[in-house]
Amino acid sequence: MQLESVNLGQEQILQNKSRVERTGIFKFPVEGLVRVTTLGLEGDAILSKKHHGGPDQAVYVYGRADYDWWSEELKKEIAPGTFGENLTISDLESARFNVGDTLQVGEVTLQVTAPRIPCETFAARMGDPKWVKRFRHAERPGLYCRVIQSGFVKAGDPVSMESYSGETISVIEMFRDFYERNKSEETLRRQLNAPIAIRARQDLEKELQKLR
Repeated sequence: MQLESVNLGQEQILQNKSRVERTGIFKFPVEGLVRVTTLGLEGDAILSKKHHGGPDQAVYVYGRADYDWWSEELKKEIAPGTFGENLTISDLESARFNVGDTLQVGEVTLQVTAPRIPCETFAARMGDPKWVKRFRHAERPGLYCRVIQSGFVKAGDPVSMESYSGETISVIEMFRDFYERNKSEETLRRQLNAPIAIRARQDLEKELQKLR
């Protein structure tokens, strides 16, 4: 695999149904070295910090293999950064990953923590009111990652993957379970035993408390 594109976003205004919001979802490829820290890429705007960013969702990754599928589905080419990802990686299919798997991108090490859950802002950016449902059913969510080793990346860097050896779940299982309203205790504990993102962990712990 190879790093196809490094994408940064600046604050922009987006019309989302009846409201106007500030967003950093519009990301575009940049040239040269970009520093990746434990809180994400330097120079990248993160506006909705309740749902995005932070140490466990510092970097969002999407794969060219998934983009190719969407290009066929939408009957048009899709440029890197369109889905708001920081890193576009060739040959990557997000549904094949497990939580805890690591990606070595140049000198930066990332660990997969969660799938991307589509939201209304994403739908507004795509100009499709049915986008949330379409993205859900496509099951190509992309990967949120924490940064294990900081450093610099640039387009063209080699990318390798190492499977997680501990207790875990697949990214697509976590994605599907998000939409299950009445999760079993076994499902909740299975997710909590994996190295998932803190936002997901907090929500799952609340669900587990209700079962008790």
